[in-house]
Amino acid sequence: MRTLLMILVVITIATACNAPKEEKLRIFGRTEVAENGDVIYHKIADFKFVDQDSNFVTPDTFKDKIYVADFFFTSCPTICPLMKVQLLRVYDKYKDNPNVLLLSHSIDPTHDTVAVLHDFAERLGVESSKWHFVTGDKDEIYKIGQTSYMVSASEDSSEPGGYIHSGAFILVDKDKRVRGLYDGTLPDQVDRLMKDMDKLLKEYEK
Repeated sequence: MRTLLMILVVITIATACNAPKEEKLRIFGRTEVAENGDVIYHKIADFKFVDQDSNFVTPDTFKDKIYVADFFFTSCPTICPLMKVQLLRVYDKYKDNPNVLLLSHSIDPTHDTVAVLHDFAERLGVESSKWHFVTGDKDEIYKIGQTSYMVSASEDSSEPGGYIHSGAFILVDKDKRVRGLYDGTLPDQVDRLMKDMDKLLKEYEK
């Protein structure tokens, strides 16, 4: 009996050791190696915008949180409505999770005032403490999109609505690093986003 128990213990340990480990999400963006050998990862730059409740939104807003960011404008007649339907799925799943926030940047700050964003958020039926819709200096919004979140946005009079922009959802970790980019118009891509969010949250539990 003792021999059988020993065999079972050895088998259990061997199985645990050989079990495939779940790979961590990759870190997007350029990396550098410091003189001491440490890897310096691409991070979201500091920012200061204003949300639908006239509150300043900065990196401190997202301290110890993971978040999903996107770029849109309220009068967008093309991909934005599709993106908001999909981001509402993310909101509904994580609205009670204190470790998750959402951040939507308007690329049309002239039209998308605080009042317009407030009305937009109210019509979506979302809590402002959970999902921040921000406006600010147009150049700063375009710059952080391109240099930090690795997406593009620009004015284009030939496009419906007068703007062209990425439909990406960007997953950002608690260390301000980009951990995923997803097409926010496609349900299967958003399914993958939410799976990756669960995986990322587990990383911080360990």
